[in-house]
Amino acid sequence: MMSLPAAAHTGEGMAGGLMSGFTHPLFGWDHVVAMVAVGLWGAFLGKPAIWILPVVFPLVMAFGGALGVAGIEVPAVETGIALSGVVLGLLVALAVRAPLWVAAVIVGVFAIFHGHAHGTELPDAANPFAYAVGFVTGTGLLHLAGIALGFVVALPKGDWIVRAAGVAIAIVGGLFLTGYA
Repeated sequence: MMSLPAAAHTGEGMAGGLMSGFTHPLFGWDHVVAMVAVGLWGAFLGKPAIWILPVVFPLVMAFGGALGVAGIEVPAVETGIALSGVVLGLLVALAVRAPLWVAAVIVGVFAIFHGHAHGTELPDAANPFAYAVGFVTGTGLLHLAGIALGFVVALPKGDWIVRAAGVAIAIVGGLFLTGYA
């Protein structure tokens, strides 16, 4: 399977401090779809996944970030980021009820890619610590948005609404994967 680079992280602009870190995941569609999908899938899976997946992601993302800061190469970072939207969206769309440990591993693998991309950008930030705190906070809010959307499952036909959101997430991820976004 061959694809063009996703180019979700172009390196344009310099990362600043807290607000720059906070707004980055909120205005980057590659992050929005993946983070919302993590919360959405967690909500779809129910307790305890509803809280564990959105905790696993930023913890493992921090590890990926440390790899990036240390200059340790992770292959196909941009492809991994784009695939996170495709795979997580499809898991929601197809109503996959994976065991908790499998879901955590899937989420964790994608978190490494997201973290690594930002770890490589972090040393250039005006205030790397503030940027990291802002980034993790923005990521957490996107997870909460996915969880909130996931509560729609309790409504009549709510499972279809959530699954449709999964399809939309997978499509956006596919656009990044093919270079159309």
